[in-house]
Amino acid sequence: MNNSWFVVVNPKAGNGNFKAIWNEIQQELNKNEISFSYKQTAYHKHEIELVHKAIQQGFTKIISVGGDGTLHHVINGVMTQNYANSKEITVAVIPIGTGNDWVKTYGIQPNNIEKAITNIVNNQTILQDIGKLETQNNQINFFNNVAGIGYDGYVVNKLNNLKRFGPIAYLLSGVAGLFFYKKTHFTIDVNNEKIETKCLMTLFGICKYSAGGMQLTDYKKSNDGLFDITIAKNLTFFDLIFNLKGLYSGAILKHTKVVTTKTNSLLITPTKGKQPTYIQADGELINTGMVKVSIISKAINFVVPT
Repeated sequence: MNNSWFVVVNPKAGNGNFKAIWNEIQQELNKNEISFSYKQTAYHKHEIELVHKAIQQGFTKIISVGGDGTLHHVINGVMTQNYANSKEITVAVIPIGTGNDWVKTYGIQPNNIEKAITNIVNNQTILQDIGKLETQNNQINFFNNVAGIGYDGYVVNKLNNLKRFGPIAYLLSGVAGLFFYKKTHFTIDVNNEKIETKCLMTLFGICKYSAGGMQLTDYKKSNDGLFDITIAKNLTFFDLIFNLKGLYSGAILKHTKVVTTKTNSLLITPTKGKQPTYIQADGELINTGMVKVSIISKAINFVVPT
């Protein structure tokens, strides 16, 4: 077993100032006498391959340097390798991305390198649940924060062209979605009940925040073995406009057209609609069409503040 940290670094993070940020991170790691090796990602999903190789070499402690997307791919690397039990792996985050949603649940300050590394030194961890998505063509993906199908997936698809605008990109892509996204008919199998509804989106959350700080699920706990489910039914353009503040405060969950529940698995099948039904996980576009969702209880150790 290698007691050093393996650092997965996304050089596209940092809003154009990556070189200076990475130099600061290395200085802080060395100052705190943290033994580490690192690799920078060179292409999309490269994190998965790097994590596989690192765990094969005996690393059990991994630091993700980037945003929610970088962490998402690191987690998929942990969950798809065959060299160690995922419960034996510890993941820490130095958040320098655009949204930095996952860290907000635990009070990890985005873009604060010194505090992120202090957390690593203290090495307090939580054994968190991980979600599993099974989509068409037998594609499997894992997620650590919030995933969904419908409007939010559509927004993530639009977001890919707007990330250069920084955190406001989430709001811009969300507004674009209000004008152009058409609600889809879903059949939702959840808790031995079949719900057939015209639906704006259905979300399945492990942690609290998504879409740049919005609270779209009724968050309870990140390791209770259950998803926080939100079914936003026939919400209109004006419903969302009049409740913009509620998207960030969580008040939208009390809307009469929103249903929340908890479950450890569900199946969502689009039944009508001409446009693709996009699926997103942790702000990453996954697939389109039907999705089967299940939870893996207490799957990975994450470093959190003391």
